[in-house]
Amino acid sequence: MRRTIRERRSVGGVGLHYGTDCELVLAPAPPNSGVIFRRVDLPGRPETRAHVAAAVLSERRTQLGEGEGALHTVEHVLAAVAGAGLDDVMIEMNAAEPPICDGSAAPFFAAIEDAGIIEQAGAPDVLDLTETVRVVDGDSVYVAHPATGFDLHVAIDYPHPVIGAQAGEWRLDRTTFANELARARTFGFVHEVAALRAKGLIKGASTSNAIVLDEHGVIDTTLRWPDEFLRHKAMDCVGDLALTGCRIINARISAHKPSHRGTVTLVRAMLDHAKPTVAHPEARVIEIDEIMKVIPHRYPFLLVDRVLEIEERKRIVGIKNVTVNEPFFQGHFPGHPIMPGVLIVEAMAQVGGMLLMGSVDDPASKVVYFMSLDNVKFRKPVKPGDQLRFELEMKKIRGPVCQMAGVAKVDGAIVCEAEMAAMVRDR
Repeated sequence: MRRTIRERRSVGGVGLHYGTDCELVLAPAPPNSGVIFRRVDLPGRPETRAHVAAAVLSERRTQLGEGEGALHTVEHVLAAVAGAGLDDVMIEMNAAEPPICDGSAAPFFAAIEDAGIIEQAGAPDVLDLTETVRVVDGDSVYVAHPATGFDLHVAIDYPHPVIGAQAGEWRLDRTTFANELARARTFGFVHEVAALRAKGLIKGASTSNAIVLDEHGVIDTTLRWPDEFLRHKAMDCVGDLALTGCRIINARISAHKPSHRGTVTLVRAMLDHAKPTVAHPEARVIEIDEIMKVIPHRYPFLLVDRVLEIEERKRIVGIKNVTVNEPFFQGHFPGHPIMPGVLIVEAMAQVGGMLLMGSVDDPASKVVYFMSLDNVKFRKPVKPGDQLRFELEMKKIRGPVCQMAGVAKVDGAIVCEAEMAAMVRDR
C-alpha cells in the first residue's frame, strides 16, 4: 500500500544558500498525490511535484522550477521522505529554500518519525530498471544495473588530507537510511567561500550547519563518522533519486564523484530505461486508432503517435516520432530540417488534450481549446529521426478549465517546456 504521514510536523530555520528563514511543514496527503511542494508565501499557493520533469540543473543544489516559485536545495528533505518510504506527502514552505538545520536530513527524518507513518489506499509507483544505464556528466560517472533490491555504491575523491578517496555501498531501506545516512552533514571548503558568496550562494552557511574544512582539517566540529563526507554524498543521491517519483525496487546504482546535476541527469536516463509500471488502473498505453477517437486532429496536423501512460486528471506521457517525411521539413528549412518550435508546443498541447479528454464521457461531442501558454522555452533543436517524449502534469483543474505544465524530451534531454491552460467545450 501507499504511505503518508499521520500528522503535520514542522521544521524551521535558515536556508543554506539564500539565508532566508523558512518554516517547512510536512503534512499528510491523499492517495496518489505523490510528493508535492506548496509555496504558502506566494499568491495562489503554487504547487510543484517533486519530479525530474520540474528539475533545473543548478550549481551546488537541487532546484525545482524557475522564477519566483522556484524551490532550491530540496535534496535533504527529499532524502528524508524517500528514506522513510513515503509515497504521498505535502511539503509546505513559506520561503524558496528549506531550513538547512544541522546540514543533514536527520531533522526532517525525525519529524516524519514523530508524526508517524500510515498506509493508505493505492499501489505505490515503482521503478523497475530493465537495462544498464550509464551517464557521464563532467567528473561524475554513474552506472545503474538491473538488480534485486535497491543498492547504492558511492565513491568520492578529494585532494584533502581528511577526505581523500572514500567508497561505500548500502542496501537502502528505512533502517539503513536512519542509521547510516540521515545524520551525515553537508560540507565545504574555506577556499571556496568567497567565490560561492560572490554568486549569491551559501549566505546561510556556518560551522553550525555544515562541516567546514581548511587546508589542514575540520573547523569547529567533530565528524560523526570518519567517512561522513561519503555518507553525505550518498544521502544527497537518495534525495535526488527521489525525483523519479517512484520507489526504486530493482537497481544497483554506482555513483563515482556524484553531483546534483549528474544525479538528475541519471534519473532522466533511468526513467527512459525502466519497465513501465501500472500503479493506477487507468495508467495504460493508447494507440493511434484510439487517439483519433478522442481528439479531432488529422493529417498533417495530428502530432501524437502514442500515449504511453495516463493517470486521469493527474499526468500523461505521449510520444511523437519525427520522420524526414513530415511536410513542414520541406520549408523549415531546405537542406537543414528543423521541427518548428510552435509545432513542438502544438504536439505537447495535443498530448495534454488527451489528458483533459480522458475524463469526458463523450469525447466525440467535445473539443479542447487552449487558452494560454506561459514560460515557453526551447532548449535544443528537434530533427528527423528524433522521438519526442511529452510529459505533462495537471497542476489545477476547475470545471472545464485546467492548467498543465509539460516538458518535451529527446533521448532524455529536455528540448522544450511550457505551461498551458485549456478548456473543454462542445464541439
